[in-house]
Amino acid sequence: MVSFVWPSGWVEGVLALIHIAIAGTVTAHALLRKYDSRAALGWIALAWLSPGAGALLYFLFGINRVERRAVRIGRLERQRAIPPGATATPPVSSNIATLAQIGGRIADGPLLPGNNVELLRGGREAFPRMLAAIDGAKKSIALASYIFRDDDTGSAFTTALIAAHKRGVAVRVLLDGIGSGYILPAPLRRMLAAGVPAERFLHTWVPWRMPFLNMRNHKKLLIVDGAHAFTGGLNIGSEYRLDPTCEKQKPGKVDDVHVRLEGPAVQQLMGTFARDWGFTTGEALDQSIWWPRLTEAGSVFARGIPSGPDADLYKLEALLGAALAQARRRVRIVTPYFLPDQRLQFALVQARLRGVEVTILIPGKCDFAFMDWAMRAHLQFLRNANIAFHFSPPPFDHAKLMTVDGQWSLIGSSNWDVRSLRLNFEFDLECYDADFTARLDALIDERLARSHALDPESLLARPKWMQLRDSAARLFLPYL
Repeated sequence: MVSFVWPSGWVEGVLALIHIAIAGTVTAHALLRKYDSRAALGWIALAWLSPGAGALLYFLFGINRVERRAVRIGRLERQRAIPPGATATPPVSSNIATLAQIGGRIADGPLLPGNNVELLRGGREAFPRMLAAIDGAKKSIALASYIFRDDDTGSAFTTALIAAHKRGVAVRVLLDGIGSGYILPAPLRRMLAAGVPAERFLHTWVPWRMPFLNMRNHKKLLIVDGAHAFTGGLNIGSEYRLDPTCEKQKPGKVDDVHVRLEGPAVQQLMGTFARDWGFTTGEALDQSIWWPRLTEAGSVFARGIPSGPDADLYKLEALLGAALAQARRRVRIVTPYFLPDQRLQFALVQARLRGVEVTILIPGKCDFAFMDWAMRAHLQFLRNANIAFHFSPPPFDHAKLMTVDGQWSLIGSSNWDVRSLRLNFEFDLECYDADFTARLDALIDERLARSHALDPESLLARPKWMQLRDSAARLFLPYL
């Protein structure tokens, strides 16, 4: 019996041609689609130098397949939400008024007067108010959360949402496909068993849709009867229930900030939820129960800023850069993760060179060790910028806040890292109001009083092995 043996040289030639074809395809796609030339160069090099594996990684993490569909679904939001118009001019200084105009161009939506924004500190203040709103809902409830724990707090929300559904309220629940558990999480299972329309955002078992797994819906939204809403940094979980009377908190506790919103800007929160729900399910939330006519409820000028790897890509990053460029006196930033790219680093340094006081508060210890490592390496490159970095003590400070010149503030779900700015779907609320900004500044003052300032030279005094470890962790900046 004669057996056939493939010529080794012929096989190697075929494999080489296949590699050239695949790597060439990756190269063409990256050149045409990647905005960041450094990212394009990195992916191209990986595809050519790592046959097979490089192309697979690009397929899984390098391609944004969500853009075209999200833009199409986004038309509903623009049709149903308050139509864009001339941006209202808040009673602020000229530089902040200029920021309002820039924000209108970035967000493609109006700055709306007549809002009431109530600051809620942590889950102990926010969760009872949110549950009471759900219990009092008459027509509709829309809830989105990145994390939804199967604990006492998650059970309370699950029970309240099921009860609202049973009494005839239209309920829609959207959880992230990764953050709330990849396998069917217990709260979602209970809601589905009770008939509550609940879905997971970008959750899939299909291999060719796996690139979606790198994109997360990080928004925290609750809109009740289309008339009042909650947003900020709070996920739904008992770790967010801090006891303010306890000096030493239990390990694992998380400090955070949320707001309750009433007024015309609520429709912008409803708009971003409707867009995400339509993207996930194909259902158009265009009934009047989701879009009541809203009247003025306060004096705050506010605007919602949705961002994400679709039509909203770079919107938040552009707004942050504009806020830094317009600042004259003081910029204050509170973020759990500080890993901005070079453009925002440059904007921070430029603000400081103009004489603006820049203060950044980050946790002394993050919830993930590799985030601490990467941030320490990042701070090393800013040690000569004369920016005041402060480390907050436990519990882990998860708040995302920014204020400029005591007149403009931003609060929401976005961190100062590349993941939030490029890969996550986020929502933040910008407010033009001196009184509300003063309340946020007072909250920041309390956190700063408990913190300790960073000695820039201490970053270089660490052992070399530690600096190498931290710098290696920083290489994964786009995906941390």
